[in-house]
Amino acid sequence: METKEVLVLLRNAHGLTQDELAEKLFVTRQAVSRWETGETIPNTETLKLLSRLFDVSINTLLGSPRKLVCQCCGMPLEDESISREPDSSFNEEYCKWCYADGKFVYQSLEQLTDYLAEHLSNEGWPKAQARAFFEKQLPELHYWKQKI
Repeated sequence: METKEVLVLLRNAHGLTQDELAEKLFVTRQAVSRWETGETIPNTETLKLLSRLFDVSINTLLGSPRKLVCQCCGMPLEDESISREPDSSFNEEYCKWCYADGKFVYQSLEQLTDYLAEHLSNEGWPKAQARAFFEKQLPELHYWKQKI
């Protein structure tokens, strides 16, 4: 889905006219119209306002061009699982289980590996196999690369 389609969908879902949306964003109705026809896209600051207003990530507003993955645990990210900053804006780098209230939950790679191996292993994926997988994959994520 393209940005123009996402914006029309969200605006309609929230029961807003182009004029009402423009007023909330401090732009003209013509600007909203140009976004919705695909003539232009909102600038970065307006995308942040739209993200807060509609409670969706900027990635979603842009039509989900990137597949987001938590840079701490590797979990695929959707709007429901993306972490938030203390001001409630989205932090599209981490999931809400690894980064909460402006703080990282896991202080060490070993702590996270232990947790994931314990909770994600099962009969088909024994703890030792899960642990080996996470020990190989997690150090490749941005959060752990900068810590190591």
